[in-house]
Amino acid sequence: MTALPNWLRTWLVDSASAAVLLTRVPMPQVAPDFARALRAAPLVGAGIGLLAAAVFALARDWGAAPLLAAALAVLSGAILTGALHEDGLADVADAFGLYRDRERTLEILRDSRLGTYGVVALIASFLLRVAALAAIADPALATGALVAAHAASRAGFALAISRLPPARPGGLAATVGRPAESTAWTSLALGAGFLWLGLGLGTALLTGAAIALAGIGLMRLARRRIGGHTGDVLGAQQQIGEVMILVLAAMSL
Repeated sequence: MTALPNWLRTWLVDSASAAVLLTRVPMPQVAPDFARALRAAPLVGAGIGLLAAAVFALARDWGAAPLLAAALAVLSGAILTGALHEDGLADVADAFGLYRDRERTLEILRDSRLGTYGVVALIASFLLRVAALAAIADPALATGALVAAHAASRAGFALAISRLPPARPGGLAATVGRPAESTAWTSLALGAGFLWLGLGLGTALLTGAAIALAGIGLMRLARRRIGGHTGDVLGAQQQIGEVMILVLAAMSL
C-alpha cells in the first residue's frame, strides 16, 4: 500500500484534532496540535453542514414540510457539536448583557446557569436558522447554504485567537495555544471557498463582508470588556456567523 503523502497525513491529523475540539463525534486518538489544527475548522464545519443537509433532504423526501425539515436539520447540527457554540452564545449574552465589571463578567461566563438574555439569544438563534432554512426549502439550495454557513462561521477562530490574548489562564481557549499567521489565513481562505461554492460569488461577497464585520465587532467588544477571548466568545462568534449566513442566503437565493 502506498504511504500517504506527509502533507495529506498532516491535514488528516489536523482535521481529526479539530473535530475533537469542535464536535462530540468520537475520533481516533491523535497527537493534536490544536493551534495548527484550527486551519481545518472550516473542513469540520463543512462536514457538520453536509450531515445537517442530509437530514434536511431526507426529511423532505419523506414528506416533511420545510419548517419541520429545517428544525430537524438545525437540531442535528447542535447534537453533533454537543450544542457547544449555542452554550457560548447564551453565556456571552448573559455576561455581556448584564454586567460591565470584568471580573463579574468572567464569573458569569463560567456559570453554567442560564439567564434571561441567554434564553432570548438561544431562541433567536434557533428561530432565525429554522426560518431561513424553511424559506430556502429546496434541498439542493439548502445543502449549499448549510455547508457554507457551518464552514465559514468557524473560519475566523484561528484569526481571533491569534490576535487576542486569552481572557483568563487555564480556560479551554487558552489551552489551544496561539495559531500561526499562516494557520489563520488558511482557515479564512477555506471558509471563503466554501461560501463561494455554497452560495455563489455575489452572495458570498455580501455574507463574507457581513460576518467579518460582526466578528471584528464582537472581538473588539471582548477585548474591551474582558481583555481577550474565551471559548464562549468564540462560540458566540460562530453562532452569529451561522445565523447571518443562513438569513442572507434565504434572502438572496
